[in-house]
Amino acid sequence: MTKDGEIAIKETLSNLKFVERPKISEAIAEARAHGDLKENAEYHAAKELQGLMEAKINEMENAIANAQVIDVKEIPETGRVIFGSTITLYDSDNEKEIIYKIVGNLESDPNMGMISIDTPIARGLVGKFVDDEVSVQTPSGQLNYEILEVKHI
Repeated sequence: MTKDGEIAIKETLSNLKFVERPKISEAIAEARAHGDLKENAEYHAAKELQGLMEAKINEMENAIANAQVIDVKEIPETGRVIFGSTITLYDSDNEKEIIYKIVGNLESDPNMGMISIDTPIARGLVGKFVDDEVSVQTPSGQLNYEILEVKHI
């Protein structure tokens, strides 16, 4: 994962553990106070939410424990696309520029231009250089790009 991704995941994890988890515990205690638990929808919903929250916390803790954190700013820029680099592409099919940053799975957010290293687009770009033309096969069809710029920011 990237250094920025590690920081964001640690902040989210802290929020889940110290803000959200106590809220769910309070909701369970309140629902328990309403009496019969067999037919108490609030209790069952809170318990289900607690299970989902604990699974998310475990996933994030495992990811941080097993992650190799890469600070791309420390790697000299060569014009080659690597994990953590920010790439400006020219989408020749739609005639527009697109900017992507290649990141780890937990930190990806396609709406913010942060794509997972495991996506077909990222796989197709890694190892290529500025001015290369790249065709990427995705589930939605063939995409054609020209790499305009590669930055380590």
